[in-house]
Amino acid sequence: MSTPVKSQLHLVLYRGFPVSNTYVWSPFVTKLEARLRFAKLQFRIDQGSMSKLPRGKLPYIEITHPNQDQPTNLSDTSLIIQRLIDDDVCPDLNESLSPVVRAQDAAIRALLEDKLAFYQPIQPLIGLLVYRGVTRTLYGQDTGRFSSEELAGFRRDVWGHVNALLSEARLTAPDIQTPFWVLGGKSPSEADATVFGFISSGLVAPDSKGVIMSFPVLVDYAKRIHNVYFEEYALWDEDA
Repeated sequence: MSTPVKSQLHLVLYRGFPVSNTYVWSPFVTKLEARLRFAKLQFRIDQGSMSKLPRGKLPYIEITHPNQDQPTNLSDTSLIIQRLIDDDVCPDLNESLSPVVRAQDAAIRALLEDKLAFYQPIQPLIGLLVYRGVTRTLYGQDTGRFSSEELAGFRRDVWGHVNALLSEARLTAPDIQTPFWVLGGKSPSEADATVFGFISSGLVAPDSKGVIMSFPVLVDYAKRIHNVYFEEYALWDEDA
């Protein structure tokens, strides 16, 4: 019997933050780490280097396949996940979904990754990305033209939509400890890595924590996943 591909490769996740068992401010870092953990992949965490950033983006991963001399560096979480699926390293979590449910999954990811991400408060450093470059990008996309109060309202609207989805999904949970998933299924879809990444990163960012804590279902969703998949990580402080 051949050895599964995923047990043969060497995988390193570069987060852009000092290595520790704590959640970081970047939702995309935690999204990718959650996705790897959902697939039960073995990987190592490191901080990474600006000089090695593929596409100038964080997080990125380094993959070394058996009999491969030089590792492959990949960035962009969606492209990384698709590459791992294409290489049979991890399963496609959406494989069994109908086309309509796949579209719903994609819409949830877009709501957070393509909308909420640009409404978030800017940290002085987002991993290794420099503040000036980020602010210039946001202004070019019109996000930087809104007031702080307007952006806060947009963020609350997005979290309200996510809360509605998770409130219904929680009704499918068999008990008060087992994780429940955003589409209401028995296992995670691709959107769950994104939703968990944005909630958990928001709970360790002072400017986002308050609004997330105002939706108890969001915290319950994240805590259940934390207890199963990230149990060695420090849990966020729940004092608002």
